[in-house]
Amino acid sequence: MKKALITGVTGQDGAYLAKLLLEKGYEVIGSSRDAQITNFNNLERFGIKGKVRLESMAMNDFRSVLQLIHRVQPDEIYNLAGQSSVALSFEQPVETLESIMSATINLIEVIRFLGRPIRFYNAGSGECFGDTLGHAAHEETPFRPRSPYAVAKAAAFWQVANYREAYGLFVCTGILFNHESPLRPERFVTRKIIAAACRIARGSGERLRLGNTTIQRDWGWAPEYVDAMWRMLQQESAEDFVIATGKSHTLAEFAEIAFRYFGLDWQEHTDIDASIFRPTDIPYGCGDAGKAATRLGWSAQTDMPGVIEKMIEAEHAGVN
Repeated sequence: MKKALITGVTGQDGAYLAKLLLEKGYEVIGSSRDAQITNFNNLERFGIKGKVRLESMAMNDFRSVLQLIHRVQPDEIYNLAGQSSVALSFEQPVETLESIMSATINLIEVIRFLGRPIRFYNAGSGECFGDTLGHAAHEETPFRPRSPYAVAKAAAFWQVANYREAYGLFVCTGILFNHESPLRPERFVTRKIIAAACRIARGSGERLRLGNTTIQRDWGWAPEYVDAMWRMLQQESAEDFVIATGKSHTLAEFAEIAFRYFGLDWQEHTDIDASIFRPTDIPYGCGDAGKAATRLGWSAQTDMPGVIEKMIEAEHAGVN
């Protein structure tokens, strides 16, 4: 039985990955800063909390990381922890950098220090590419990050690449573009739109506040993306991969499709609020996952309208 450690197991990707690995017969260990008081609602929603071994680990404390990895002896580590909101990173740039960059260095340095054949997956982000001027980004596209979050993710990417080249470790980064699910908290604009559309359809009478609706993003379905993470660690050698649908849509399109599900016009229920525009944003984001299709046998199966439909159905049912 393989043993996997998932940092950030409480989040969207962590919960879906834990579910997937359990189905594949793994022993799964999930870490959080304090496992005694952490909310594990996402694991409870899937009915798997009791099947995941929960451990405490302070990601920015090298000794804590070393002690846990030495004790649990994982075969694979999936690093999904860290501050995950682009918008919040402008308000908390230092915490964002430390929770992403410092944590990643501690994990890969522990792997190097222990000298065990641990395979390591690092959660990267399509945000690192910045504005690609209408072109889909691939593994050779230069990084031009435009937020503290993207800067932190880019720095972590290069640290992982350096450890792979310098020490021959099996460490890699998945450069994932936006991927959504009902597990997203409402601070993420996709879930915010879905939840508001459902409430308005039930007669809430509220107004939805949005920022820049002209931005374009490549939105996929999160459960499919965690499968790509697993596939990366099953390869003969470690490589970085872009994971995306290859299709980009405006935020206005996302809102229009969500409200149209209920026969509503999104513009009649929405206000554009300039105060929630980001200081710098990415006009266009899209990924080219051609390498993943060729090397991993992976491609996105759910497009953006399909993502919206699945999220609305889950919001209605009250399950995820």
